[in-house]
Amino acid sequence: MRLVLNDPLAEVRVTLTAEGGSCARARQVVRDAASSWGLSEDLSDDAQLVVTELVSNGIDHGEGPITLTVSRKTGGMLVEVHDESPKQPQLRPVDPSSARGRGMQLVQALSVRWGTTPGDDGKVVWAELAS
Repeated sequence: MRLVLNDPLAEVRVTLTAEGGSCARARQVVRDAASSWGLSEDLSDDAQLVVTELVSNGIDHGEGPITLTVSRKTGGMLVEVHDESPKQPQLRPVDPSSARGRGMQLVQALSVRWGTTPGDDGKVVWAELAS
């Protein structure tokens, strides 16, 4: 899939199923959007890590289909993942004995800012990344 975006503030939106292959598809969407918008490889790499975490959280802890929206912002991009669960992500201390639980720490470290927006039909977890 190759994206061609003429509008510098264009938005890319895809619906993903709750399957492992959805993370790879989400990374491809982010990579193609970043390339089309002329964003740096470093920003693209960071955004791909962030989207992998947000989508995998949506698969593991959310409900219903997952909607990924990627938007161009001045100096970077905004990644938003919507699922139908009201359950909010938890930023918890890292447990060195656990193989899991570091994802939102990673999102926080790579993002300028991140958060959640609750809605009537679930929530959006978002992260803003900049060069």
